[in-house]
Amino acid sequence: MQIVACIKQVPDTTQVQIDPVTNTLVREGIPFIVNPYDTHALEAALALKDQFGFTVTAISMGPPNAEATLRKALALGVDRAILLSDRSFGGADTLATSNVLASAISRLNREEEVGIVLCGKQTIDGDTAQVGPGIATRLGYTQLTLVDKVLALDPVKRTIRVSRKLEGRHEVVEAPLPVMLTVVRELNRPRYPTVPKRLDSFDTEVALWNNEVLQMDVNSIGLKGSPTWVSKIFSPERDKGEIIGDGLHDPDGTANLLIDKLLAKDLLSL
Repeated sequence: MQIVACIKQVPDTTQVQIDPVTNTLVREGIPFIVNPYDTHALEAALALKDQFGFTVTAISMGPPNAEATLRKALALGVDRAILLSDRSFGGADTLATSNVLASAISRLNREEEVGIVLCGKQTIDGDTAQVGPGIATRLGYTQLTLVDKVLALDPVKRTIRVSRKLEGRHEVVEAPLPVMLTVVRELNRPRYPTVPKRLDSFDTEVALWNNEVLQMDVNSIGLKGSPTWVSKIFSPERDKGEIIGDGLHDPDGTANLLIDKLLAKDLLSL
């Protein structure tokens, strides 16, 4: 059985800046990283490989330089890496992106059965959490989101049991394979690559699948297949904070000043 881990190359959001004139991201000089949530999806795939001997394939959709992201996955121990890259894929929203990823997974399934698809719960550049569920919908796979623990997997009975981290509680769910899981950070601690695997990753081929390989309708991918788009990106304006009083030497006086401020703004009633 094959496990597919979907990973994405994203800009390091701690260093992203926005051009105040064009209201677009300034990409020059910004380093790219593997989406942090996806590193936990990769680790989950590799842990299942260690336990059951499954084949792990990592796929990523992006420009040619996203190959570096897939080489990091190879260095961690995935068996195969595939880059989905074509100009016709560019400008895709979450609908078109999940369409391309689902098509690639369907093709992989024809080569070797795909039992589990793993994604991070969301990406740090888009934060939509829509791509994983979109893949599951298109493939007709069971969909389990916000997974923080894989409790049991039975390849013979073709069932999986997981814990889902919900608001204020956890939910334990058992579901049939094939399944798509989106995972949260609490699931595991990603491993580090070993020196031999890191060296091997430089010599391992990263397969390139463009639309000549996938043969998708151009109206269902890229900009043409995207019913949504980002019209503007901007940093919200924030008022500078105000320091009042001397809380260290005069805590009572400072508290009274704060109360007066809150009363003046009608934020407090006595």
